[in-house]
Amino acid sequence: MIVVATADFDLYHEAVSELRSRGVTFTTVEPGDPLPERARVLLTGPDDDLDGTGSDRNVTRVTATGDDVRRAVDEALASLRGDGGQTVVGVDPGTRPGIAVLSGETVVAAFHVPLSDAVDVIREETDDAVDPVVRIGDGARLQGAKLINELDGVAVELVDETGTTPYLGSGARGMGDVLAAVNIARRGGERIESREIEPTEGELTRIKARSREASADNRTIDDGLARRVAGGELSIDEALDEHRSREE
Repeated sequence: MIVVATADFDLYHEAVSELRSRGVTFTTVEPGDPLPERARVLLTGPDDDLDGTGSDRNVTRVTATGDDVRRAVDEALASLRGDGGQTVVGVDPGTRPGIAVLSGETVVAAFHVPLSDAVDVIREETDDAVDPVVRIGDGARLQGAKLINELDGVAVELVDETGTTPYLGSGARGMGDVLAAVNIARRGGERIESREIEPTEGELTRIKARSREASADNRTIDDGLARRVAGGELSIDEALDEHRSREE
């Protein structure tokens, strides 16, 4: 864990803001106060008096001023990660997103799950990681927006996914979404906290057509239910059930 211990007000304010913006677990103490047992990195100013703070323990000290906090936080996080590298989760969004988890340049896990399960999978892979980032492709707008809006508390980037889906040779059927997720994870994107997208008439028409194909009684859901499906609030089957219940 990172501990901020400084009497420099500017450094304290900038460091706390930077750490919070990255979703990093940290705590603060007054210079001279004992460090918590979980402390591994101490972020301080060059002039802070650390007598009694436990600076003799096996704790990495990173010094900074209010003007170079980002560099100091990067150094602190690199120390926490050791040689493993940053955890990056790439997501190729869709009704069954491909998800790839990278540690540095190494792919350590991959998933291909229903959209309703994707957020839980991503959270499980990032909960214990140091400074993780989730990179989501911008191709499937509606499904991607649902993921972005539900992944509060973790850094999310929206990535241009042009060219990320590779050619699949014989025997590789079904791997395209996961391989695209790997490529998305390796691209930098634009930091984003939320994304609101209104479904187009064409998207609503396709959802209603899917409902008709999925129902045994040739039933077509209305625009209101189709919008809820588009936003990820309902599945097609749930929308059909709700449509039937209105007739009872």
